Amino acid sequence: MVNINLLKSEIVKNGYTQKSLAKELGMSEQTFCRKMKKGVFGTDDAAKIIKILDIKEPVSIFLNTV
Repeated sequence: MVNINLLKSEIVKNGYTQKSLAKELGMSEQTFCRKMKKGVFGTDDAAKIIKILDIKEPVSIFLNTV
């Protein structure tokens, strides 16, 4: 499960909205929001998000074991 709060923080910190990040990822806002709500992103999507947002500690966001 993805740590949604940390991911949202990274999105805002980098000047994105969920809508603008979804567009950057090449998916609809609805699809992105559904993935956020479920807390599940595929490895390709996660890799793109890490690169776009330049996330330094992706393990704490994408490999959240709680």
